[in-house]
Amino acid sequence: MKNNIKLFGLGLLGGMLPLGAYLMLNGTSYNSLSEEVIDGNRNFHARSVNLEGMNAAGPNFIDASESTINSVVHVTTKVVKTSFQRDPFQEFFYGPGAGGREFKQYGAGAGSGVIISSEGYIVTNNHVIQDASEIEVILNDNSKYTAKIVGSDPATDIAVLKIEGKGFTAIPLGNSDELRIGEWVLAVGNPFNLTSTVTAGIVSAKARNINLLADRSKQDIVPIESFIQTDAAVNPGNSGGALVNTRGELVGINTAIASQTGSYSGYSFAVPVNLVNKVMRDLIDYGIVQRGFLGVQISDINQEIKETNKLPSLKGVFISKVTDNGSAEKAGVKDGDVILKIGTKEVNSVAELQEEIGKRRPGDKVSLTIRGKNGNEEIKELVLRNQDGETKLVSKEEIAKNVALGATFLELTSKDRKELNISNGVKIGTLTSGKLKSIGLQPGMVITKVNNEPVETVEQLTTKLNGGNKGILLEVLSESGKKEYFGFGL
Repeated sequence: MKNNIKLFGLGLLGGMLPLGAYLMLNGTSYNSLSEEVIDGNRNFHARSVNLEGMNAAGPNFIDASESTINSVVHVTTKVVKTSFQRDPFQEFFYGPGAGGREFKQYGAGAGSGVIISSEGYIVTNNHVIQDASEIEVILNDNSKYTAKIVGSDPATDIAVLKIEGKGFTAIPLGNSDELRIGEWVLAVGNPFNLTSTVTAGIVSAKARNINLLADRSKQDIVPIESFIQTDAAVNPGNSGGALVNTRGELVGINTAIASQTGSYSGYSFAVPVNLVNKVMRDLIDYGIVQRGFLGVQISDINQEIKETNKLPSLKGVFISKVTDNGSAEKAGVKDGDVILKIGTKEVNSVAELQEEIGKRRPGDKVSLTIRGKNGNEEIKELVLRNQDGETKLVSKEEIAKNVALGATFLELTSKDRKELNISNGVKIGTLTSGKLKSIGLQPGMVITKVNNEPVETVEQLTTKLNGGNKGILLEVLSESGKKEYFGFGL
């Protein structure tokens, strides 16, 4: 009997060891905020619609629709553009900004968003909230919440908002790489300010580049366009809404329609969820996108490029120039090479290549299958770098020192000081959706004072902008040297 008990104990221990190892490897262990809060898949009980749900009348979209509409929200924005008229007489006696008057111009906008976290994180389009001074989110049950911008990315037209609360219905994330042309999809959003509306269509094409983001943005960005094209009806107000598959999983964020009338006329476009997933996690974890670059100038291979460069086929993406000291050059990639694959995935357009690299971060290792000028194929291993040539991720602490209210800042050079005839100030480098953009500031402007106190360094400026909850008055010089004042509340 005792021997049997010993054997049972040993068996139990033997069973617990692999179980413990499994739990250690697969348990709920989060290494980032986004891993913790994006929980749609963990809360998702499969409600799939497959061929068994097909009948003579066509596919059944009921389950997918019912499981999605409570995750799609209506986003309304208020836009307030503020200008400041100086009073030289008052300033003479009481100092800069004294006696000035603010003039405000008011506007409004609307779009859609998708709840991707039960804790209130919402994905939408950057263009839906860009210039917004106030954002309100209305859920499908008509409850209303004030939203704050977590971060935005003009390069992909994606932004993340946050509303306060818990227990929101988060949408499960699908896999846009597995989408097939001809597959049924649903577009869920708030067209024409209506509550959640569902339309159906098929995937018409993938990896579409329609030069939309370059036209929309006046900033110096490199747009990443690799849209899913569908014929599901998408109209004004659908922007930022969900494109879902027949299982109710998010496969894209609806972004645009191709129309000269402003209303749907057969084509609509969505950012693929695999790209959205990377961007939104970066925005939640860091506040900015950690973007890696190959360090090449590329183009689609057309007949002219094929003949001029004596290429054997139209397959791949042509490298017209390799950037000095970039990731590609360090790996031995040459001008005139053709990229055939990223890892095991074939790429036959700039859009496909940009999407694949856009899913990765600086420091990630990438395998490129390259066909050289001699026609030989070889695999090049390289490490992606950011715009500054670094392979490490930028920490939240470092970002906080250089970023505030949607803007990045630069120290003035001696040339800047001489041209503007100033001894102090900080230059605005880039602007995304946030308070500073909403009041009319532009990249290249120089902030010289905050609340009449001179600004000497970037860290000093960001500390003042990030650390307060009171009114702010900025003294700003335009690139032409004109002095202006901008006031706003934090």
